[in-house]
Amino acid sequence: MPTSVAAGGGAGPRADRTGGGLALASGPGGRAGSGTVLLDAALLSTGIDGIPATARDLEARGYAGVWASEVDHDPFLPLLSAGQATERLQVGTAIAVAFARSPMTLATTAHDLQRYTGGRFVLGLGTQIKAHVERRFSMPWSPPVARMREYVAALRAIWASWQDGTPLRFQGEHYRHTLMTPMFAPDPHPWGPPPVFLAAVGPAMTRLVGEVADGLLVHGFTTERYLRERTLPALEEGLAAAGRTREQVAVTLPGLVVSGRSEQELAEASAAVKATIAFYGSTPAYRPVLELHGWESLADELHALSVGRREDKWTAMRDLVDDEVLAAFAVVAEPDDVAAQVRARYDGVVDRFSVYASYPAPLDLWDPLVASFR
Repeated sequence: MPTSVAAGGGAGPRADRTGGGLALASGPGGRAGSGTVLLDAALLSTGIDGIPATARDLEARGYAGVWASEVDHDPFLPLLSAGQATERLQVGTAIAVAFARSPMTLATTAHDLQRYTGGRFVLGLGTQIKAHVERRFSMPWSPPVARMREYVAALRAIWASWQDGTPLRFQGEHYRHTLMTPMFAPDPHPWGPPPVFLAAVGPAMTRLVGEVADGLLVHGFTTERYLRERTLPALEEGLAAAGRTREQVAVTLPGLVVSGRSEQELAEASAAVKATIAFYGSTPAYRPVLELHGWESLADELHALSVGRREDKWTAMRDLVDDEVLAAFAVVAEPDDVAAQVRARYDGVVDRFSVYASYPAPLDLWDPLVASFR
């Protein structure tokens, strides 16, 4: 099957997982806050057969990286394929579900990908939610911030045992790693452990990013106001608590964008992005974003429809999202004007920006945006 090049984000309705797009981003290995902007693309693939050719094409176009999400396929296999087909393209997960795996299992996969790609891998992790962790993955769930803190510490303890020969004596509340014999220890490699990015929505997880992570994966269901008034202050709190600086954490944002070359394309893109906003807005975990704007009643209506039995509930939910809400969540512009609006909203705020397009869009639709950020 062909591989879709698409914009990142969580899994929504089936239509939200296809389409085309790209990401403008400071490279995973780049310095946060440096002002350097590179070009990435995200792979939401319906199959992995086309990934090598897609990755080579993206590298030839000047893209800096490729990201894969854990939705309906393993997120690591496509990145191995992309990494082996390219020479400089960075590869990363956005996201892999941490709590679906033990730290040892994930440490091994990440260590190997970092080696196979010559230091071009970024490990982006998320928690998922309780229902999926317990009922889909059949794994234990506990308060996610404390568990994720321990998870990252366990990863780094395992990597230190392989890279530096540090005795493995990690004992926490949720994870215990105290055995590592030479037979099962991979050889160290010159690139060291990969950077660890964490996905965060609420303030507690965002503070944790500031304390322990190399990057923040902001959820696409956000607004400029929420980012400035809620997300970044929480990140700064975490940084201060750990004695770290902003330059040590890269902030990445998959921003919703509505664009097209004709009125029909713009209308179709607008409808698709409104459906995406409605889907996320119906989830209680994302309610604070709507509350900040005074849209509590919209959150109530969306949630009620989402758990109801109406056959047309997804359409009805989409239709509740008006143009004011759309403009708060998404850049709405013709292709030549997208870059200016992105800069107006996010310049100096995020270190990476990715187009989150929940509708089919050819790569060349974003050429003016790409040219502006080169």
